[in-house]
Amino acid sequence: QVQLVESGGGLVQAGGSMRLSCAASGSIRSVNAMGWYRQAPGKQRELVALITSADNTNYADSAKGRFTISRDNANNTVYLQMDSLKPDDTAVYFCNADVSTYSHGYSFRAGFWGQGTQVTVSS
Repeated sequence: QVQLVESGGGLVQAGGSMRLSCAASGSIRSVNAMGWYRQAPGKQRELVALITSADNTNYADSAKGRFTISRDNANNTVYLQMDSLKPDDTAVYFCNADVSTYSHGYSFRAGFWGQGTQVTVSS
């Protein structure tokens, strides 16, 4: 069993900053890629940023230059620093992790999601 717990969401004014955190815990052998996704009302969930275990990063065009993804491998934690926030960034932000895990003597690799954290940017 692997759990992802997000924190750091809330309400911020346009132009402001916010930092999201997501910690993975449980039956973990290793955490591979970690990422942040978001889903606005009436829209599909979309990738915001991704970081591999080798610290290679990938950003959605909407996030480039404003958001920074980073990770703390020792604590299986991923962060999303969001600057110059816009009302269009308002969404529920979800953490995702590709984890090498184990259960009942078997090892396997699977993706896990956090419960989501609301980010609201007021104009």
